[in-house]
Amino acid sequence: MAVSDRVGAHRDRMRQQGYRLVQMWVPDVRSDSFAAEARRQSLVVGSAADASAEQDYIEAVSAPWDE
Repeated sequence: MAVSDRVGAHRDRMRQQGYRLVQMWVPDVRSDSFAAEARRQSLVVGSAADASAEQDYIEAVSAPWDE
């Protein structure tokens, strides 16, 4: 059985179980450009004159770990 046939059969089984396929593009966190941009942004936040405002915002939009 070819790979495309196995994938198709798997997708058919998933649909029969009530699932639907969703595909999306997400940033590649393994890339050098992602690491460089994350570092750039963290340095901007870290060097802000009023760092407490940024931290207050992050805490306001973050969910507790135990939820």
